[in-house]
Amino acid sequence: MITPEQIMTWAIPGFFLLIGIEWLVAKWRGRDVYYGNDAINSLGLGVISQIVGVFTKLFAIGIYGWCAAHLAPWTLPSNSVWVWISGLLLYDLLYYWLHRLGHEVNVLWAAHVVHHQSESYNLTTALRQTGSGFLLGWLFYLPMALLGYPTEVFAVIAIIDLLYQFWVHTEVIDRLGWFDRVFCSPSNHRAHHAVNDRYLDRNYGGILIIWDRIFGSFVEENDDDPPVYGTRAPLQSWNPLWANIEVYWAMLKDSWHARNWLDKLRVWFKPPGWRPADAAARFPKAAFDIGHARYNPPMSRPLKIYCLVQFTMMLLIGVNFLGAAPKMALSEAAAYAAYLVYSLWALGFLLEGRGVGIWLELARTAGTAVAVLLSERWFGVAQLDARLAVAMTVVFGLSAVALLFVAGYERRHSASIRPALG
Repeated sequence: MITPEQIMTWAIPGFFLLIGIEWLVAKWRGRDVYYGNDAINSLGLGVISQIVGVFTKLFAIGIYGWCAAHLAPWTLPSNSVWVWISGLLLYDLLYYWLHRLGHEVNVLWAAHVVHHQSESYNLTTALRQTGSGFLLGWLFYLPMALLGYPTEVFAVIAIIDLLYQFWVHTEVIDRLGWFDRVFCSPSNHRAHHAVNDRYLDRNYGGILIIWDRIFGSFVEENDDDPPVYGTRAPLQSWNPLWANIEVYWAMLKDSWHARNWLDKLRVWFKPPGWRPADAAARFPKAAFDIGHARYNPPMSRPLKIYCLVQFTMMLLIGVNFLGAAPKMALSEAAAYAAYLVYSLWALGFLLEGRGVGIWLELARTAGTAVAVLLSERWFGVAQLDARLAVAMTVVFGLSAVALLFVAGYERRHSASIRPALG
């Protein structure tokens, strides 16, 4: 049987091919659907989600497998076509409710919000995934375990449902007629990602949109009210760690400040945006303005090129991590994961034009060059080939030199990173 890991291995090159095609089509049509900083942030959050998944996938799958083995009255045959078809339909229905409650319950929104933070809507948005969804998401799929769907069937179906949703995150595909009435489509999902009053909290279906029609949450995209993307509490940051904790932190603060003990609890289970009256009065927040300027800190061309090159390197290192981590000791895999997360965190500060980003990134590049040169080791590799060690030292060393050049350029030509070396 094909494994989920094999499916993802085949899918990843396809993701980037389709992203490239979408970018070219948008350019040909004269549309700006990509912003480099936003795309890097979305893909970086996808990388972090995959990193977290390496350590947590056994959590959800393990619970599912235990329930299927010990609580289900029977085990359905994994070689039955009807088991797969019914399993996919049931999974999609359960996903609908997870997704819907992810918009209606604050603690679930805290995980799901990551996917909605981008103010762009393109195929990189599809890969913008949470790092904390594993905490509660598994609860919604236990009915499949209790009905006897085998663990391997569940795991593959979950990947299929997820992969389907990739292509609907685009503005370059228009409406599709009858298809829009039955399936989740680009038009339907554009409405889902919009913050306009008309579209807010609608169209939750993963593969089928008929769940929304059945349960009253469907809305059609309207040309007179084009979707505006993002959230009603804009992230205003390229920091991937902050993106994952911002709502949790806001809930924690409101829970702490609320004087009523029931309100301290309600914060976590009320709809997003709800706040205890006393906390809201003492710590007011600005009203949402749908016409606010998108978050897009100015970046010079050298800084853009540097960030793009470094992020490409991080993607390659991330692929290496995903392949190597399952064979590594837990402590070594955790160290490798921490290195990658730190790298993306430092890059986020650079994208924001913040001076601390220079120092964090310089520590990463120069530190990596020195560490590889002196130890001739890499995570999970006890002894690097001497030529590879030299090549890595040169690449990271040159990156540090290039960073100093970029910092100097920024200091001379703009105010965006002057605090870095001044």
